Amino acid sequence: MATEIERTHHRGGDLDEIRQVLLDVYAEVYAADLDRPFHSVHSFAERLAGYAAAPGFECVVGWSRDVPVGYAFGYTLQAGARWWIGLTDPVPAVDIEEDGRRTFALNELMVREPWRGSGAARTIHDTLLAARTEQRVTLLVDPTHPRVLALYERWGYRVLGDLRPAWPDAPLLTALLLDRS
Repeated sequence: MATEIERTHHRGGDLDEIRQVLLDVYAEVYAADLDRPFHSVHSFAERLAGYAAAPGFECVVGWSRDVPVGYAFGYTLQAGARWWIGLTDPVPAVDIEEDGRRTFALNELMVREPWRGSGAARTIHDTLLAARTEQRVTLLVDPTHPRVLALYERWGYRVLGDLRPAWPDAPLLTALLLDRS
């Protein structure tokens, strides 16, 4: 059960300690897509290094008897953040203005197959956000995964619009927001 999951917190400076765990879990979760350039382990490792260097980076890894269950990580969007570049439809400016304290970007939340449906994703998600001071959270979801999108909506996220990230070969994704105020 998710309540039995131990959780460890990590900052950007801790990346060397957990990098291989993150890459291994990623490779397992995305095994069917690793031949696509954006989803390759190499591309993910490059993105991970950039995320870990960003202000406010934090990662929570869930463990069951020293076996990684999954993880979540993100960082605080800074003024002028690239995050919103690539929105395909106009949105109110107030939704995408950043000041370096307002929005936490949840880059990844993934759970390995044996723990899916156990509440582990929610436990890891909530643990990561528990000590965050940002007013809201944003994340991107592949729109071809409607069950994942519906899950986030049940958790209180709302769809902002479609977005194609600035990363090379990035797919079209759906941007969501969770207001925490």
